[in-house]
Amino acid sequence: MWKSNVLAVTPERRLARLLPQLTFADAYRVTGQGSALTARSAALAIFSESPRWIGTLMSLRNRIARRFGLKTPQPSRYRGDTPADGARVGIFPVMAETTQEMLLGLDDSHLDFRIVVNVKLEQTGTLQVTVTSLVRAHNLLGRTYLRMVLPFHRLIVPHLLRRAAVVRARRSSNA
Repeated sequence: MWKSNVLAVTPERRLARLLPQLTFADAYRVTGQGSALTARSAALAIFSESPRWIGTLMSLRNRIARRFGLKTPQPSRYRGDTPADGARVGIFPVMAETTQEMLLGLDDSHLDFRIVVNVKLEQTGTLQVTVTSLVRAHNLLGRTYLRMVLPFHRLIVPHLLRRAAVVRARRSSNA
């Protein structure tokens, strides 16, 4: 059974090497039972389809960001075996992938970010899915942008994780 409660956890120290001189890092985790989950399937469940309210916020973000010359990626689906140029999960470009971990991210003039989706099977049979966000701001615009989006980030990431866990729990109980 998947628990729909999402815990804020300390980001793994090893991930800091992905963006030296971090400005911000956080991580959220959800747990459940089972082993048939890869980082790709977890990332797709979390980021491929967002509720309307998140889509509305992202559209607003994109309109504002365009005025400042910031990148505004368009959603697309990633279902291939290996990341290809332009491959995305939701709006996030795929940078690297293993069975247990998917790295999403983007570098821009104002900030760079990485999202790490990690799937870990404990010896007890408990499966942990952790989403870690890492950001390195380059300038005042990046720091200002980060301050503006953080309150929404802190709502959206746990919501998407919780939503993916609930969907997974429903599928498990119907199987």
